[in-house]
Amino acid sequence: MIKEKKIYGHYANGSTPMTKEEQNKVIEEATEAYSIFMDKLKLRNWRKDPNSMDTPRRVAKSFVKDLFNGCYIEPPKITAFDNADKYGGIVFQGNITVHSMCSHHHLPFVGYAHVAYIPKKTGKIIGLSKMNRIVEYYTRRPQVQENLTEQTHKHLDDVIGDNLGVAVMIEATHFCAKLRGVKHSGGVMKTSKLSGVFLDPSDHPEGKDARQEFYDFIKTMKNEN
Repeated sequence: MIKEKKIYGHYANGSTPMTKEEQNKVIEEATEAYSIFMDKLKLRNWRKDPNSMDTPRRVAKSFVKDLFNGCYIEPPKITAFDNADKYGGIVFQGNITVHSMCSHHHLPFVGYAHVAYIPKKTGKIIGLSKMNRIVEYYTRRPQVQENLTEQTHKHLDDVIGDNLGVAVMIEATHFCAKLRGVKHSGGVMKTSKLSGVFLDPSDHPEGKDARQEFYDFIKTMKNEN
């Protein structure tokens, strides 16, 4: 009997964790399928071209092991610790690299994510690098930027548990706009998801404008770079 696998998410970019052997089988099947795809594109003699003869396997492997890897692995294991020092300020990590794939055309979009949360003094905190891991996990799959923003926010909110607020802002350049359609070289798409005191600063127990502080942190990082 085949063990039923847990599926995270209900869209095409959800994740179904697989063993290495299962991932390798996907690569083999996708290699065959991509060979047919190249044939249908009428790419002449690609099987005899030394630069193209191994392309189907290269493409299949890059999707499974890198570009869509988040679809085949478990979510990152993140331990939340007691907020022993009763810290009540912003925990911010900015300029987290975003390398993802648009689900519309399977072309990349690249940029940065800025993520923050405010723990309750009686709540939980996580290691700073774990924010990077959450972003990385969700970028490695096909999706639209709006979905990536929502997924990142929800995962961090769930991991932290009871908190004062979570903020995620992503800015990225989309190659579907650069290489096809309008073919514009410039343009940056920005999306954000705010909750708690980031959404309604009046709820902050210390009367701080957390939303403005979040965006000021982002602005400061850009000026430093």
